Amino acid sequence: MQSRRITALLAMFAAGIVGIASGGAHAETGVTNDAIIVGQSAPMSGPAAQLGQQMNRGAQLYFNAVNAAGGINGRKIELKVLDDFYEPDATARNTKTLIEDTKVFALFGYVGTPTSLAALKIANPAGVPFFAPYSGASALREPFARNVFHVRASYNDETAAIVQQIHTTGLKRIAVIYNDDAYGKAGLDGVQRALKLPANKGVSLVAQASVVRNTTDVKSAITTVLEQKPDVVVVISAYQTVAALVKGAQEQGYAGQFYNVSFVGTKALANALGKAGGGVIISQVMPYPYSGASPVVRDYQKLLKSDGITDFDYGSIEGYVAARVFVEGLKRAGRDLTREKFVGALETMGNYDVGGFNVNFSPSNHVGSKFVEMTIINSNGQVIR
Repeated sequence: MQSRRITALLAMFAAGIVGIASGGAHAETGVTNDAIIVGQSAPMSGPAAQLGQQMNRGAQLYFNAVNAAGGINGRKIELKVLDDFYEPDATARNTKTLIEDTKVFALFGYVGTPTSLAALKIANPAGVPFFAPYSGASALREPFARNVFHVRASYNDETAAIVQQIHTTGLKRIAVIYNDDAYGKAGLDGVQRALKLPANKGVSLVAQASVVRNTTDVKSAITTVLEQKPDVVVVISAYQTVAALVKGAQEQGYAGQFYNVSFVGTKALANALGKAGGGVIISQVMPYPYSGASPVVRDYQKLLKSDGITDFDYGSIEGYVAARVFVEGLKRAGRDLTREKFVGALETMGNYDVGGFNVNFSPSNHVGSKFVEMTIINSNGQVIR
């Protein structure tokens, strides 16, 4: 009897050893011996599709290049993307699917403020890393959440730069047309905050109007703001809505200046406006993608060209930069990859140089950049600095 018990215990012990050997030492969700599963929910179709497509393209190309070189400690990055049409309800469903069914290691490159807010309600309680949302909203940055990391500057940074430039040019009367959602309200709040700064004394908000997300029915908003004769209209929306606003205002004889924050979708806006886009200004939070002035841009352009893509844009370079920072975090986390080690590794990236674009993370700061510069669409539809 004693002999049988010993034999049974030895068999159980051997089975445990085999299980460890076959399953690998990693029990972390989304991490296998040969893969790291990452999830993305973004608009891949619908009125804001170019935003999601560009963000995904830049990231996927860099992940593919990393995989072709052997991956991260032998693991390939698998980016699973689901279409949310830039609608929060769809984003919430996608996020649940990615976390509960796909069982991703991390969430990456979500596009938009209301969509990202919907995702965080699910990701934060689950402790899933939420990396590089394509949004500058303060509501995604505050209160601080240890699993959330931002690579781009905030809308407060962008709108502060916009209002400062308006003040510098001597214009006084600002109107704001904004999406009636979390993104639009974040931009409006940023403008209002900037106008309270002593450096911007004399510049005032004379009119504001909201529009439905993804709409091109903008006549009422145009009429409301133009009645107050603004010198400048700051628009917080996506490219299709902004194009309709600019064209509609010009048809009514408006000759003032239009400003937009980076989320508008710069290339898509320039294409949608055509000749009507001359003089439209857009704040940017990523390196200028159209010239090879910095190593990160040269690397980005080379990678896109190798995939047969010759059209560069701000959306794909943001995806590319975010992917590079994400991969650096994976490398620093080491072979025994866990979510906790990944978060800790990202927090060591103080003043990390991504080829001329600096990212600063620490245990108390997960907002990597405050870089903002202005661009303008010229009469030929080109985006210049």
